[in-house]
Amino acid sequence: MECYKPPIQEMMFLLRAFEYDKEIQTLPAFEGFDLETVQAIIQLCGDIGVKELLPLNRKGDEEGLGFDPETGAVTTPEGFKDAYKVLSENGLIGICGSADYDGMGGPEVLGTLTSELITACNKSFSMCPGLTRGLVDAILAYGSEEQKQEYLPKMMSGEWSGTMCLTEPQSGTDLGLITTKADPNGDGTYSLTGTKIWITFGEHDMAKNIIHLVLARLPDAPEGIKGISAFLVPKIVDGKQNGIVCSGLEHKMGIKASPTCVMNMEGATGYLMGTPHKGMRSMFVMMNAARLHVGLEGIALGEIAYQTALEFAKDRRQSRSLDPDKQDQNAPADNIMVHPDVRRMLLDAKVSTDALRGLGTWLAIEYDKSHHLTDEAAKQEAADLVALLTPVIKSYGSERGFENISDAMQVCGGAGYTTDWDIEQYLRDERIAMIYEGTNHIQALDLVGRKLLIDNGRLFRVFSSRVRELIGQTKGDEELAEFRDALKNISKTLEAVTMEMAGAAMADREVVGAVASPYLNLFAYTAMSYIWLKMAHFAKTNEESNAASKHKFATYFFQKIYPEHLALIPVIKAGKGNIMEFDVDEF
Repeated sequence: MECYKPPIQEMMFLLRAFEYDKEIQTLPAFEGFDLETVQAIIQLCGDIGVKELLPLNRKGDEEGLGFDPETGAVTTPEGFKDAYKVLSENGLIGICGSADYDGMGGPEVLGTLTSELITACNKSFSMCPGLTRGLVDAILAYGSEEQKQEYLPKMMSGEWSGTMCLTEPQSGTDLGLITTKADPNGDGTYSLTGTKIWITFGEHDMAKNIIHLVLARLPDAPEGIKGISAFLVPKIVDGKQNGIVCSGLEHKMGIKASPTCVMNMEGATGYLMGTPHKGMRSMFVMMNAARLHVGLEGIALGEIAYQTALEFAKDRRQSRSLDPDKQDQNAPADNIMVHPDVRRMLLDAKVSTDALRGLGTWLAIEYDKSHHLTDEAAKQEAADLVALLTPVIKSYGSERGFENISDAMQVCGGAGYTTDWDIEQYLRDERIAMIYEGTNHIQALDLVGRKLLIDNGRLFRVFSSRVRELIGQTKGDEELAEFRDALKNISKTLEAVTMEMAGAAMADREVVGAVASPYLNLFAYTAMSYIWLKMAHFAKTNEESNAASKHKFATYFFQKIYPEHLALIPVIKAGKGNIMEFDVDEF
């Protein structure tokens, strides 16, 4: 059963809470995107999602994909092509693309919110426009002017789509192991030969052409990641099939309507993008934006699963309330909303989803500032926050989203495990988010092993300054004292644990690998605490209509979810413990 009402009002509340009109609308690039315009676009996207995409979600999961082994052609489920056309005609694929190349020119925060809506309605479908947007960003950053003129207008219109071709059979996380080669043809083009696996929407029938960003090695490339170059490899060149063909589809647990392709290249014509041997730069442009959006997938599917479970719970009657005064004497059993544990599961999902959406909105606003501010110091500060917190939202957002979907299934009991209520599909579809675009452990290593070390902790200091600023803003407000004190305590704990972990890691580098994941989760609880105090403070001081509810939800967060972080601290303090003492044959 499809149960989804786009959370438009919640999104607009967040834009107000994070001062969109002051932080983003005042930037010259986004003067035309006032809050009224943004709401209209978000509403349009939500309407299209519910009308066009949501009805195809279960259908696509059951129908799956067609594949012709003779030609390599992939056929998407019935209705996908028409839905893609609707999305394209309404300009929603190029929503954040530069207006200089026929994009809408909207801010990333608008793209972030619309991405949640599309993903909630149909995660498999959403991955095609999502990857296209990522490649648009990479071409804008590193493509030549000729490449921008040739590719971007067609990609932002939806006429062409894009992919990211990184992984090879022997090279997953360790991209330094890739062997795909690119030989110069002497005319400015290159011939690429090799195999890429797990390529999302590497082949499909929704767009007229597919542009692949392929990582490969030039003949004179040094070993490792320092020898990787980036190439644009179109499916169609001069009206003819290029030498890049899908040779098979993966059979997966979820996202079954999203083709995950094996792509073979035999002398495929490609075009160098950017500087030779510097291809990782363009890859990271795509990857960083993708990691933010993967975190949003947990928010999106957690939201629709929560809404589905709520509808079920409002109708389902089982057993009697533990409080005799709440028992319905006109029915043989009470509605399950009277049971505290049902409410616990629903509130856990809602309150954590709201916090993570707030975190994603904040990061997207900082992303826009990092690209469009003229004050270099403020621009760097915004970039630091995005770099620091992107692995946090990717990892924790995907994990908490999966947990919330599981709780939503539990609310529905046996019905949730069946296909009748769709939650089982949301659970299957979300599971991949913990794996792709850099596994969650890689996100934790990135946070601990890279981001914390930059300029002796500069990124961490920026985050801490924002926390202290908010604590100062709420000082003296006794109604927020519980929330403020909790944020103060967890931020001090995070700082102390960070210093202790850094000291231990200096003596033994394996400590980082052992504690990185629980440390990232501790960071996530700190970030969510910041978000909930921010939301409660804004709602109260601006007399928002939802102020009373926000305060109640914040209270729930700090009393029921916030304490979960306490279990992480002894795990982190234990360092690597005896993890590495086991012989392999003891496992």
